[in-house]
Amino acid sequence: MPEGDTVWRTAQRLHAALAGKPITESDLRWPSISTVDLTGRATLEVRSRGKHLLHRVDGGLTLHSHLRMEGQWRLEATATLPARWRRSSDLRALVAAADWAALGLRLGMLDLVPTARESELVGHLGPDVLGPDWDREVAVANVLACPAPVGQALLDQRNLAGLGTLWTAETLFIEQVHPWAVPADLGPDVVGRLVDRAHRLLGRARLDAVQTSTGSRRPGETAYVHARSGRPCRRCGGLVRVAMTGPPTRERTIFYCPACQGGLGPTDDGARQVPLGSQARRPPGASRRSG
Repeated sequence: MPEGDTVWRTAQRLHAALAGKPITESDLRWPSISTVDLTGRATLEVRSRGKHLLHRVDGGLTLHSHLRMEGQWRLEATATLPARWRRSSDLRALVAAADWAALGLRLGMLDLVPTARESELVGHLGPDVLGPDWDREVAVANVLACPAPVGQALLDQRNLAGLGTLWTAETLFIEQVHPWAVPADLGPDVVGRLVDRAHRLLGRARLDAVQTSTGSRRPGETAYVHARSGRPCRRCGGLVRVAMTGPPTRERTIFYCPACQGGLGPTDDGARQVPLGSQARRPPGASRRSG
């Protein structure tokens, strides 16, 4: 699933292409809003809120979208927009101006609401790690108050908005924190370090299309533990593992190093795991998706 830094960059690209320009064509292929035509309205701005995108247009309307697992917004030159995109079964939204057309493909959510009511869609989110509303103390307090394991608490968008499994795993590894520790047991100093680290990681990542926590941009060298189960830990040489966190039907994958991070997780049976991409034994309930 695209994380906060990817969604932030998407908002920046859409804003640069469309802001201040009248919409010349709109096609919203979502049942609840399929008859709405935004043509003639001007785009005011496009902003991110955690993993959500808010496309505000004049007249007091906001087109809200969420990419979920596989969605994306793609920009194409309006004058040369290939006909195949209009025919594509992946197309959920088309918003075009004179120069650029924004194509919402495989979107997980699409809503049109009065801008004054955006809070009904994003008001439940905690402080946005990359937003103007970022509040470190609130984020730390939210995580500390969460009874779930810390890996799950960092992934909960109600505590702080923008982290997915990539940046959660990397944050926990760098700070050498066990993903299944209870935040209250860790205490405010450790939780504060985790929040600060996540803020720094996403802050750097939003400026670069290559998501790297190691500093390397070379393929296979961009992460310490994420998507590296069955491979040697870059710190200690032990094997990185993957296990699940979260309640049934809402489990998420956590990559971690037991040697560096305090032992096996409670959902990890310790069975041999081979590198992703090979014929691996995956933890029960784990999927190949790890966004």
